[in-house]
Amino acid sequence: MQQKSITQAILLLVFANLLASLSDVSLKVLNGEVPTFEYVFIRQLISLLFILPFWLKLPKAKYKEGCCMITFWRAQFIVGGSACAMIAITHLTLATANAMFYVAPLMMLPMSIFLLKEAPPLSKYIATGIGFIGVLIVLRPEQFHWAAIVALGSALTMAVCNIFIRRLPAEQHLISTLFWTTVMTLPLALLLAVFEWKAVSLVNIMWIVAINVFVLGYHALVVIAYKKSAVSNIALAEYSGLAFVTLFGIMWFDEVPDLLTGLGILLIVVPMMPLPWKKWLTKQKPPLSVEL
Repeated sequence: MQQKSITQAILLLVFANLLASLSDVSLKVLNGEVPTFEYVFIRQLISLLFILPFWLKLPKAKYKEGCCMITFWRAQFIVGGSACAMIAITHLTLATANAMFYVAPLMMLPMSIFLLKEAPPLSKYIATGIGFIGVLIVLRPEQFHWAAIVALGSALTMAVCNIFIRRLPAEQHLISTLFWTTVMTLPLALLLAVFEWKAVSLVNIMWIVAINVFVLGYHALVVIAYKKSAVSNIALAEYSGLAFVTLFGIMWFDEVPDLLTGLGILLIVVPMMPLPWKKWLTKQKPPLSVEL
């Protein structure tokens, strides 16, 4: 039963990262035309409009679930992380920006040990170490850009937000969690947006709507996934998004990674392969394995 929950959580995180990758593509198309915090505020406001009808359908006893300090601080980190992500994606290739974002699972391993008192097995340390080497290969010195430092800020906020999820009550309703998280992002986002506010075109609003749909789906699936299993068991599944954005970068932005970048991505993705697949591959005859 425990293994089944872990597998379900991994699959949920993989799909969540597909949605996040589509969000990154939409954000890349915006190309920085909307001021950073104005974008964050508009996106969160649209998100609230999506969630509100579902929240109103909840039993009144569920209305206040999620209205707590954990949700409040998670919301503030989301504001900062969203701003950092926008800057990074605008100035870096999708693969490079996401290579920095995927430092988050690496940060989550020590956080889960010290904050959640989890005890991951040695294999998790090894797999995480391999993933970290992959990130270093992708972000080697000649590829470095100042926006990569900003991307690290986004990675840190993602790691903290995911750790906070494990502190939420297991019985807390998902819609209520999403509703209060979104509400609590608005004051800070608006306060920071007023200093750079400008008119936004309808086309850009539509792109923000698309981003919002993808991000909302991502956060919903992440909440479900991290409630199903310990952080240390599934954090590596977050790396799947790097493969998605690399593919999308090649398809739509002509961002073809070189061989070293491809090697780094493989080192990041391969360690998080589900165990049944790794067992299946090892059982194949050598010629068949080469063909695959």
